[in-house]
Amino acid sequence: MINDRLIDAGDLPLAVRDFGGTEPPLLLLHGAGGNLAHMTTLARALRPRHRVVTVDLRGHGRSGDGTWTWDAALGDLAAVCVQLELERPAVVGHSLGGMLAALWGQRHPESWGVVNLDGNPPPTRAEHLPGLDPDKAAAELGRLHTVFDAMEAAAGQVIEATKLPDLVERQQMAARDMGANEKVWIEGFRRNLVHQNGETSIRPSAATTAQLRALMNGLDLTPVYAATTCPQLVVLPTRNLPEQEPFAELYEAHRRYLVEQAKSLPNLRYLSLADASHAMVIEQPALLASIIGDFLSEHR
Repeated sequence: MINDRLIDAGDLPLAVRDFGGTEPPLLLLHGAGGNLAHMTTLARALRPRHRVVTVDLRGHGRSGDGTWTWDAALGDLAAVCVQLELERPAVVGHSLGGMLAALWGQRHPESWGVVNLDGNPPPTRAEHLPGLDPDKAAAELGRLHTVFDAMEAAAGQVIEATKLPDLVERQQMAARDMGANEKVWIEGFRRNLVHQNGETSIRPSAATTAQLRALMNGLDLTPVYAATTCPQLVVLPTRNLPEQEPFAELYEAHRRYLVEQAKSLPNLRYLSLADASHAMVIEQPALLASIIGDFLSEHR
Protein backbone atom coordinates (compact mmCIF):
# COMPACT_ATOMS: atom_id res chain seq x y z
CA MET A 1 0.00 0.00 0.00
CA ILE A 2 1.29 3.45 -0.91
CA ASN A 3 1.23 5.72 2.12
CA ASP A 4 1.53 9.52 2.07
CA ARG A 5 2.34 11.26 5.34
CA LEU A 6 3.97 14.30 6.91
CA ILE A 7 6.81 13.80 9.36
CA ASP A 8 8.33 16.26 11.79
CA ALA A 9 11.90 17.13 10.85
CA GLY A 10 12.31 19.55 13.74
CA ASP A 11 12.06 22.97 12.13
CA LEU A 12 9.67 21.98 9.35
CA PRO A 13 7.32 19.21 8.18
CA LEU A 14 8.46 16.86 5.42
CA ALA A 15 6.09 15.15 3.02
CA VAL A 16 7.01 11.54 2.21
CA ARG A 17 5.45 8.80 0.10
CA ASP A 18 6.18 5.24 1.19
CA PHE A 19 5.64 2.73 -1.62
CA GLY A 20 5.83 -0.14 0.86
CA GLY A 21 7.52 -3.50 0.48
CA THR A 22 9.80 -5.56 2.68
CA GLU A 23 12.93 -5.44 0.55
CA PRO A 24 16.03 -3.33 1.45
CA PRO A 25 15.08 0.35 1.96
CA LEU A 26 15.81 2.97 -0.68
CA LEU A 27 15.36 6.75 -0.45
CA LEU A 28 14.54 8.28 -3.85
CA LEU A 29 15.13 12.03 -4.26
CA HIS A 30 13.88 14.46 -6.91
CA GLY A 31 15.66 17.39 -8.52
CA ALA A 32 15.41 21.15 -7.97
CA GLY A 33 12.01 22.49 -8.94
CA GLY A 34 10.46 19.02 -8.79
CA ASN A 35 8.82 17.00 -6.06
CA LEU A 36 8.22 13.39 -5.06
CA ALA A 37 5.44 12.93 -7.65
CA HIS A 38 7.97 13.29 -10.47
CA MET A 39 9.74 10.15 -9.20
CA THR A 40 6.61 7.96 -9.18
CA THR A 41 7.29 5.97 -12.36
CA LEU A 42 10.87 5.17 -11.31
CA ALA A 43 9.70 4.37 -7.77
CA ARG A 44 7.16 1.86 -9.10
CA ALA A 45 9.83 0.25 -11.26
CA LEU A 46 12.16 -0.07 -8.25
CA ARG A 47 9.52 -1.38 -5.83
CA PRO A 48 9.77 -5.10 -6.70
CA ARG A 49 13.36 -5.08 -5.38
CA HIS A 50 13.23 -2.38 -2.69
CA ARG A 51 11.10 -0.61 -0.14
CA VAL A 52 11.02 2.77 -1.88
CA VAL A 53 10.41 6.02 -0.02
CA THR A 54 10.21 9.32 -1.89
CA VAL A 55 10.50 12.73 -0.24
CA ASP A 56 9.52 16.31 -1.05
CA LEU A 57 12.77 18.15 -0.33
CA ARG A 58 12.44 21.30 1.79
CA GLY A 59 10.87 24.16 -0.12
CA HIS A 60 9.26 21.78 -2.63
CA GLY A 61 5.92 20.02 -2.96
CA ARG A 62 4.10 19.66 0.35
CA SER A 63 7.15 20.01 2.60
CA GLY A 64 7.78 23.12 4.66
CA ASP A 65 10.01 26.05 3.83
CA GLY A 66 13.34 26.47 5.51
CA THR A 67 16.80 27.82 4.76
CA TRP A 68 18.53 25.58 2.26
CA THR A 69 21.95 24.26 3.23
CA TRP A 70 23.46 20.87 2.49
CA ASP A 71 23.57 20.13 6.22
CA ALA A 72 19.90 21.03 6.66
CA ALA A 73 18.79 18.85 3.74
CA LEU A 74 20.89 15.91 4.92
CA GLY A 75 19.40 16.37 8.38
CA ASP A 76 15.94 16.17 6.82
CA LEU A 77 16.81 12.84 5.22
CA ALA A 78 18.17 11.53 8.52
CA ALA A 79 14.87 12.48 10.18
CA VAL A 80 12.95 10.54 7.51
CA CYS A 81 15.15 7.49 8.12
CA VAL A 82 14.60 7.62 11.88
CA GLN A 83 10.85 8.13 11.76
CA LEU A 84 10.24 5.52 9.04
CA GLU A 85 12.77 3.11 10.57
CA LEU A 86 14.87 2.87 7.42
CA GLU A 87 18.06 1.06 8.40
CA ARG A 88 21.16 1.75 6.27
CA PRO A 89 19.10 2.89 3.27
CA ALA A 90 20.48 3.20 -0.19
CA VAL A 91 20.00 6.75 -1.47
CA VAL A 92 19.24 7.40 -5.13
CA GLY A 93 18.76 10.92 -6.43
CA HIS A 94 18.25 12.80 -9.67
CA SER A 95 19.89 16.18 -10.34
CA LEU A 96 19.82 18.09 -7.00
CA GLY A 97 18.75 14.82 -5.39
CA GLY A 98 21.80 13.14 -6.92
CA MET A 99 24.10 15.69 -5.30
CA LEU A 100 22.43 14.96 -1.98
CA ALA A 101 22.88 11.23 -2.57
CA ALA A 102 26.61 11.78 -3.13
CA LEU A 103 26.91 13.87 0.04
CA TRP A 104 24.93 11.25 1.99
CA GLY A 105 27.36 8.56 0.86
CA GLN A 106 30.34 10.56 2.09
CA ARG A 107 28.77 10.95 5.54
CA HIS A 108 27.27 7.47 5.82
CA PRO A 109 29.86 4.81 5.04
CA GLU A 110 27.45 2.23 6.46
CA SER A 111 25.03 2.82 3.56
CA TRP A 112 24.82 -0.09 1.17
CA GLY A 113 25.05 2.25 -1.79
CA VAL A 114 24.34 5.65 -3.33
CA VAL A 115 23.38 6.37 -6.94
CA ASN A 116 23.63 9.81 -8.52
CA LEU A 117 21.49 10.25 -11.65
CA ASP A 118 23.14 13.21 -13.38
CA GLY A 119 23.37 15.30 -10.24
CA ASN A 120 26.21 17.65 -11.13
CA PRO A 121 26.97 21.26 -10.23
CA PRO A 122 26.65 23.44 -13.34
CA PRO A 123 29.81 24.52 -15.15
CA THR A 124 31.10 27.80 -13.80
CA ARG A 125 34.71 27.95 -15.05
CA ALA A 126 36.54 27.32 -18.32
CA GLU A 127 38.27 24.31 -16.68
CA HIS A 128 34.86 22.62 -16.58
CA LEU A 129 34.71 22.76 -20.40
CA PRO A 130 37.71 20.82 -21.80
CA GLY A 131 38.22 21.18 -25.53
CA LEU A 132 36.61 24.61 -25.75
CA ASP A 133 38.73 27.65 -26.49
CA PRO A 134 39.01 29.57 -23.18
CA ASP A 135 37.59 32.77 -24.68
CA LYS A 136 34.65 30.90 -26.18
CA ALA A 137 34.14 29.02 -22.91
CA ALA A 138 33.97 32.31 -21.01
CA ALA A 139 31.48 33.73 -23.50
CA GLU A 140 29.26 30.63 -23.35
CA LEU A 141 29.34 30.62 -19.56
CA GLY A 142 28.28 34.26 -19.61
CA ARG A 143 25.33 33.43 -21.86
CA LEU A 144 24.34 30.53 -19.63
CA HIS A 145 24.62 32.71 -16.52
CA THR A 146 22.17 35.17 -18.12
CA VAL A 147 19.64 32.37 -18.71
CA PHE A 148 19.95 31.19 -15.12
CA ASP A 149 19.54 34.79 -13.93
CA ALA A 150 16.22 34.98 -15.80
CA MET A 151 15.07 31.65 -14.36
CA GLU A 152 15.90 32.81 -10.85
CA ALA A 153 14.06 36.12 -11.39
CA ALA A 154 10.95 34.24 -12.53
CA ALA A 155 10.90 31.80 -9.60
CA GLY A 156 7.96 31.98 -7.22
CA GLN A 157 6.04 34.58 -9.22
CA VAL A 158 2.28 34.80 -8.81
CA ILE A 159 0.25 33.14 -11.59
CA GLU A 160 -2.83 34.97 -12.79
CA ALA A 161 -5.93 32.81 -12.31
CA THR A 162 -6.86 33.16 -15.97
CA LYS A 163 -3.49 31.74 -17.05
CA LEU A 164 -3.52 28.61 -14.85
CA PRO A 165 -5.61 26.43 -17.22
CA ASP A 166 -3.21 27.38 -20.01
CA LEU A 167 -0.25 26.30 -17.90
CA VAL A 168 -1.88 22.96 -17.11
CA GLU A 169 -2.53 22.35 -20.80
CA ARG A 170 1.10 23.16 -21.63
CA GLN A 171 2.23 20.72 -18.96
CA GLN A 172 0.02 18.03 -20.51
CA MET A 173 1.58 18.71 -23.91
CA ALA A 174 5.07 18.57 -22.41
CA ALA A 175 4.29 15.21 -20.81
CA ARG A 176 3.10 13.81 -24.13
CA ASP A 177 6.14 15.18 -25.97
CA MET A 178 8.51 13.54 -23.47
CA GLY A 179 6.62 10.26 -23.29
CA ALA A 180 5.94 10.79 -19.58
CA ASN A 181 2.95 9.47 -17.68
CA GLU A 182 0.55 12.40 -18.07
CA LYS A 183 -1.29 11.78 -14.80
CA VAL A 184 1.96 11.62 -12.84
CA TRP A 185 3.34 14.71 -14.59
CA ILE A 186 0.26 16.80 -13.81
CA GLU A 187 0.31 15.63 -10.18
CA GLY A 188 3.90 16.88 -10.01
CA PHE A 189 2.93 20.24 -11.47
CA ARG A 190 -0.03 20.71 -9.14
CA ARG A 191 1.95 19.53 -6.12
CA ASN A 192 4.24 22.56 -6.42
CA LEU A 193 1.36 25.07 -6.59
CA VAL A 194 0.84 27.26 -3.54
CA HIS A 195 -2.60 28.85 -3.02
CA GLN A 196 -2.46 31.62 -0.45
CA ASN A 197 -4.44 34.82 0.14
CA GLY A 198 -6.32 34.32 -3.11
CA GLU A 199 -3.11 34.03 -5.15
CA THR A 200 -1.33 31.08 -6.75
CA SER A 201 2.42 30.68 -7.17
CA ILE A 202 4.79 27.84 -8.02
CA ARG A 203 7.38 26.43 -5.64
CA PRO A 204 10.24 26.69 -5.06
CA SER A 205 10.18 30.32 -4.01
CA ALA A 206 12.60 32.95 -5.27
CA ALA A 207 14.52 32.76 -1.98
CA THR A 208 14.87 28.98 -2.16
CA THR A 209 15.87 29.13 -5.83
CA ALA A 210 18.62 31.66 -5.07
CA GLN A 211 19.91 29.55 -2.17
CA LEU A 212 19.96 26.40 -4.29
CA ARG A 213 21.76 28.13 -7.14
CA ALA A 214 24.48 29.41 -4.82
CA LEU A 215 24.88 25.99 -3.18
CA MET A 216 25.18 24.13 -6.47
CA ASN A 217 27.57 26.69 -7.96
CA GLY A 218 29.82 26.30 -4.92
CA LEU A 219 29.81 22.49 -4.78
CA ASP A 220 32.76 20.36 -5.91
CA LEU A 221 31.87 16.68 -5.90
CA THR A 222 35.35 15.38 -6.75
CA PRO A 223 36.63 15.41 -3.12
CA VAL A 224 33.24 14.08 -1.99
CA TYR A 225 33.54 11.05 -4.27
CA ALA A 226 37.18 10.56 -3.31
CA ALA A 227 36.33 10.48 0.41
CA THR A 228 33.35 8.13 0.06
CA THR A 229 33.83 4.50 1.05
CA CYS A 230 30.34 3.10 0.49
CA PRO A 231 29.53 1.84 -3.04
CA GLN A 232 28.75 4.71 -5.39
CA LEU A 233 27.46 4.87 -8.95
CA VAL A 234 27.07 7.93 -11.18
CA VAL A 235 24.83 7.75 -14.26
CA LEU A 236 25.61 10.40 -16.89
CA PRO A 237 23.62 11.54 -19.94
CA THR A 238 24.86 11.31 -23.50
CA ARG A 239 22.72 13.94 -25.23
CA ASN A 240 21.20 17.36 -24.63
CA LEU A 241 17.71 18.37 -23.59
CA PRO A 242 15.97 20.49 -26.25
CA GLU A 243 16.45 23.60 -24.10
CA GLN A 244 20.18 22.83 -23.88
CA GLU A 245 20.65 22.79 -27.66
CA PRO A 246 21.48 26.53 -27.88
CA PHE A 247 24.44 25.64 -25.63
CA ALA A 248 25.27 22.34 -27.35
CA GLU A 249 29.05 22.83 -27.43
CA LEU A 250 29.12 23.89 -23.78
CA TYR A 251 27.16 20.86 -22.59
CA GLU A 252 29.13 18.44 -24.75
CA ALA A 253 32.34 19.83 -23.25
CA HIS A 254 30.91 19.60 -19.75
CA ARG A 255 29.97 15.94 -20.31
CA ARG A 256 33.60 15.29 -21.30
CA TYR A 257 34.68 16.91 -18.05
CA LEU A 258 32.30 14.76 -16.01
CA VAL A 259 33.55 11.55 -17.66
CA GLU A 260 37.18 12.57 -17.08
CA GLN A 261 36.34 13.31 -13.45
CA ALA A 262 34.67 9.92 -13.00
CA LYS A 263 37.52 8.04 -14.67
CA SER A 264 40.02 9.62 -12.29
CA LEU A 265 38.30 8.19 -9.19
CA PRO A 266 39.01 4.48 -8.68
CA ASN A 267 36.33 4.08 -6.00
CA LEU A 268 33.58 5.51 -8.23
CA ARG A 269 31.65 3.53 -10.82
CA TYR A 270 30.09 5.50 -13.63
CA LEU A 271 27.90 4.80 -16.63
CA SER A 272 27.23 7.02 -19.64
CA LEU A 273 23.66 6.01 -20.45
CA ALA A 274 23.00 5.63 -24.17
CA ASP A 275 20.36 7.91 -25.68
CA ALA A 276 19.68 9.63 -22.36
CA SER A 277 19.45 13.31 -21.46
CA HIS A 278 19.16 15.01 -18.09
CA ALA A 279 15.52 13.82 -18.17
CA MET A 280 16.64 10.18 -18.00
CA VAL A 281 14.25 9.47 -15.08
CA ILE A 282 11.35 10.16 -17.46
CA GLU A 283 12.94 8.71 -20.59
CA GLN A 284 14.18 5.35 -19.30
CA PRO A 285 12.72 4.51 -15.86
CA ALA A 286 12.60 0.73 -16.38
CA LEU A 287 16.22 0.58 -17.55
CA LEU A 288 17.36 2.84 -14.70
CA ALA A 289 15.52 0.66 -12.17
CA SER A 290 17.34 -2.39 -13.53
CA ILE A 291 20.73 -0.64 -13.42
CA ILE A 292 20.14 0.65 -9.88
CA GLY A 293 18.81 -2.66 -8.61
CA ASP A 294 21.67 -4.68 -10.10
CA PHE A 295 24.29 -2.26 -8.74
CA LEU A 296 22.87 -2.25 -5.23
CA SER A 297 22.33 -6.02 -5.14
CA GLU A 298 26.09 -6.50 -5.59
CA HIS A 299 26.67 -4.90 -2.19
CA ARG A 300 24.06 -6.55 -0.01
